[in-house]
Amino acid sequence: MELGFLITLLAAGIRSGTAILFASIGEIFAERSGVLNVGIEGMMLMGAVTAYGLAFATGNAWLGLGAAIIVGGLLALLHAMVTITLRADQVVSGLALTFLGSGMSAVMGAGLIEVRSAPRLPAFPIPGLASIPVLGPILFDHNVIVYIGLLAAPLAWYFIIRTRPGMELRSIGEYPAAADALGINVVRQRYLYVIFGGMMAGLGGAALSLAITPLWIEDMTAGQGWIALGLVIFAGWDPLRAAFGSYLFGAIRRLPLDSQNLSFFLANPQLGYFMNMLPYLFVILLMVFSARGNLRRRIGAPAALGQPYIREERGV
Repeated sequence: MELGFLITLLAAGIRSGTAILFASIGEIFAERSGVLNVGIEGMMLMGAVTAYGLAFATGNAWLGLGAAIIVGGLLALLHAMVTITLRADQVVSGLALTFLGSGMSAVMGAGLIEVRSAPRLPAFPIPGLASIPVLGPILFDHNVIVYIGLLAAPLAWYFIIRTRPGMELRSIGEYPAAADALGINVVRQRYLYVIFGGMMAGLGGAALSLAITPLWIEDMTAGQGWIALGLVIFAGWDPLRAAFGSYLFGAIRRLPLDSQNLSFFLANPQLGYFMNMLPYLFVILLMVFSARGNLRRRIGAPAALGQPYIREERGV
């Protein structure tokens, strides 16, 4: 395999995996607080259509980006009210959000399908760094949203592992009763992190429509919200591992496209379809096996994940 092909593939993987990375990081925060949100797909779709529509209407891609973040946060607020305050089933609420986001985005984006003139977020090489052999074109010649993603993962890891608020986040996802006894407001913290997770999902959707695939088509996420959900498990709720998984998935998705002119792929045209299937199959298997409680504990899932917190029953 030629070096130039490998560089192009890895650069494309980082670009393509950025939207999944944002959604994965947001879900890590939500699940670390003890709340499962399977509505990422709907939030990403709403973020994508909102960003693209507002960017086209105003001529400003940054306004579209901000609006997508707000929309994602509002949908997550709805999920938080249903699951934290009303203590409804978190999976059912998340699935409802997925259906809601898919339907609303299709209706809102019906008039945007033929639009190709919406502004995009800026892309530029980082002076000095982009000229570094091999690493330069892979890491430092991208859209601004990709650079934000490259910074987001280590910052999220540092917050969760090295800061006091991060310690409180981990505590409310593991032992909410003990955290409450120490004076941590479990309900408020869970609201905060669920909303933040929705905002990150909206940001991921905006990254798709304003930078990675700068257009709007119905269901343009193509299951990437579900991939993000699976990557959280694959990463062991670690943002750095989630970044690796996101970029790996992005590279695998681009491989069939970038390999079309290689003789091996020309001789085996079905191989591309098979490779496109593998990441989704991997996520399905992860979701099936992680549904078993003993396995979830073994791979490091937060102990209180999916369990509503009732203060009157804390027993401390």
